[in-house]
Amino acid sequence: VVEYLHYLDFVKMRSPRTINAYYLDLRGFFRFMMAMQWSRVPRDTPLEEINLKDISTEDIKKITKRDIFSYLDYVRSTDANGGKARARKLSALKGFFSYLVTQVNKLQENPTEGISLGSPKKALPKYLTATESIDLLKNIQSDFYERDFCMITLFLNCGMRLTELVTINMGDFKQDTIRITGKGNKERLVYLNDACLEALDHYKKARAALPNLPADERALFVSKRTGKRLTARRVEQIVARCLQSAGLSGRGFSPHKLRHTAATLM
Repeated sequence: VVEYLHYLDFVKMRSPRTINAYYLDLRGFFRFMMAMQWSRVPRDTPLEEINLKDISTEDIKKITKRDIFSYLDYVRSTDANGGKARARKLSALKGFFSYLVTQVNKLQENPTEGISLGSPKKALPKYLTATESIDLLKNIQSDFYERDFCMITLFLNCGMRLTELVTINMGDFKQDTIRITGKGNKERLVYLNDACLEALDHYKKARAALPNLPADERALFVSKRTGKRLTARRVEQIVARCLQSAGLSGRGFSPHKLRHTAATLM
């Protein structure tokens, strides 16, 4: 499993978040196998106490389709996983067993081959209306107003992901475009409208005046206190605070919902 995760990182160039999700799903599957299918620990053993270090390649070779079906039924009944979560768990297993068969030749047969859960129901994405978007921009309460106003403006107008926003560097701009690095390190150019350009101009001036800004700091969005790049978690907190100030909290909005808003309003 560790080798497979390294493969996802260095060869497939998956994001750290994706790799961590696959790690958690595979760990959950093998804990299920230890307790429910192989009976190597009592069934009532807390999951976090199940040690996986004694699982061998020979054990993995014995995993069957029936085991996979049993696991998918188990997570549906015990973890209250919806169709989307179960589909992700199956995807993690498919990727892992495909790697063992086609990449490192550890298995002859893939027990997940041919297994499908069908397409999970897709709910309409949550998004802010144009009026709510304007209210959000009008009610930003912050000790670094220019930065937070600029971040919200980019979210609402450019449709970028949270991880894309926090990785923007000062050198990623060229005239009225910005170079965004998305999933799988794929780059794209996004055109900036007048609202974005004006917000960026005001923020860059405020950023340049920060007393603690390191001379070599390339990040666009930085902390007012340290001058260092903002984390994704910090941006989530800022967005949550702005939503609360605008009376829009408690409705499931988040940075990703602002991405939905940009797409819907376009």
